Amino acid sequence: MSRIRLLAAARAARPLLLASAPRTAAPMAMAARPRFYTGPTPPSPEARQEWRAQLAASAKQDKTPLYDFHVAHGGKMVLFGGHHMPVQYADLSLAQSHHFTRAHASLFDVSHMVQHRFTGPQAAAFLEKVTPSGVRDMEIGTSKLSTFLWPGTGGIVDDTMITRTEEAEFRVVSNAGTREKVFEYLTEHTAALQKPEGGEFWWEVLQGLGLVALQGPQSAEVLQKVIDPAEGVFEYLTEHTAALQKPEGGEFWWEVLQGLGLVALQGPQSAEVLQKVIDPAEGVDLPAVYFGQTVWARLRAQNESGEWIVLPGKAMISRGGYTGEDGFEVSFESPGNEATRLAETLLSTAGPETLRLAGLGARDSLRLEAGMCLYGHDIDDTTTPVEAALSWIIPKERRRADAGFHGAEAIAPQLVVKSKGGQGVDRRRVGFVVAGAPAREGAEIFTKEGEKVGVVTSGSPSPTLGKNIAMGYVRDGLHKAGTELDVVVRGKKRGLTVTKMPFVAAKYFKGPMPAPA
Repeated sequence: MSRIRLLAAARAARPLLLASAPRTAAPMAMAARPRFYTGPTPPSPEARQEWRAQLAASAKQDKTPLYDFHVAHGGKMVLFGGHHMPVQYADLSLAQSHHFTRAHASLFDVSHMVQHRFTGPQAAAFLEKVTPSGVRDMEIGTSKLSTFLWPGTGGIVDDTMITRTEEAEFRVVSNAGTREKVFEYLTEHTAALQKPEGGEFWWEVLQGLGLVALQGPQSAEVLQKVIDPAEGVFEYLTEHTAALQKPEGGEFWWEVLQGLGLVALQGPQSAEVLQKVIDPAEGVDLPAVYFGQTVWARLRAQNESGEWIVLPGKAMISRGGYTGEDGFEVSFESPGNEATRLAETLLSTAGPETLRLAGLGARDSLRLEAGMCLYGHDIDDTTTPVEAALSWIIPKERRRADAGFHGAEAIAPQLVVKSKGGQGVDRRRVGFVVAGAPAREGAEIFTKEGEKVGVVTSGSPSPTLGKNIAMGYVRDGLHKAGTELDVVVRGKKRGLTVTKMPFVAAKYFKGPMPAPA
């Protein structure tokens, strides 16, 4: 019998059970979403309307599993992506937090991000249809940056991180800011998913996990200490899973895993920090895990008596991050206070000289120095990967109009520059160094002759470089490093120079340094 189930209530425990298992839900201390099931019988229009209203309300006041932890530690909370998140903490300025991450390690809460799981024989084919990436040949335990694309135009629906967790299973992380319109679309279109032939399809919204980020050169060191030794996106995915509702030879599952603990440890001391909370019985040695690789291990934390306890489930530990520094992103089950226990243990075992908390402010300045895009600012539905300087995510064998991914027919001609007979693009994302006051998002860019040729999409002072930096789009042909332009800041024209990105060289851990000759 074909079925679809949507479970949006917070889960009390075991949020990662198989889709085919019967489910129950219980409220948690964190803000719970309304509960809504659809089965063989479609929900009534009244039920759909009530569901949309409740989701819209809850999306504006959601809290991650670490909300109380942030408040207790002096976090200055702001609404971001529908969640209350810390922009900074009382003990450090934004610049101090930025520098601390680059020198040591910082812990970021990124539990507001959306975690998906795609499972089944058709999972790789589906991801290769909605993204330009090649995923069939990904090794288990590896990750890559990608983008969901709109059919026809090749515009970026969202930027994502894809991790192959098993032969027929992938985890995908997407942005929090796209969530709100997603639920509305899914509610409207679940009826279309209720009659799959030849297999079953499940859509489930699961809550109860946390996500934090440790960033900075000491991130690995910090994280190791707590490893136990013993919404445009939903709309988009729902629309484009239709072709997979009749899988031949197996089933296809798409699960949205919300409320997981997801944290990022970033910085040069991240590995030593994280190693302390990995259960030694797991035998996981973080120096053997390189950038872009993922391992699974049970984590441990200290209780009120200082005793080590093993946390539920196995955490997914991926080496990488959003800062340009070495670091890890750790996804783990948090049905109760596990996220808080883990965060407190990371801080206590590392000590304040090695690990500090960091918020959205430092994360934004770090990612800008790293030349990384922020969705809704530097990229959006109208931007293609070629325009956004993300052509590198498209493998050579898929750079064809008939490659089969959404927007391939629009993107392939853009990959060949006009000087070589191709269509090229009219604008390109580039980096800038700005003279004088910082140029913020929306600042217009002009040639020295006064012709408008671009716009700034992100900009701020660079704590590392001591300069004002920015990124944005300029007319094709003006994107070469060294090009001198003007930008209007507070009504005055200021000099702006196109520069290569990243502004600060990445320090990803890609393997041990070779021994000196």
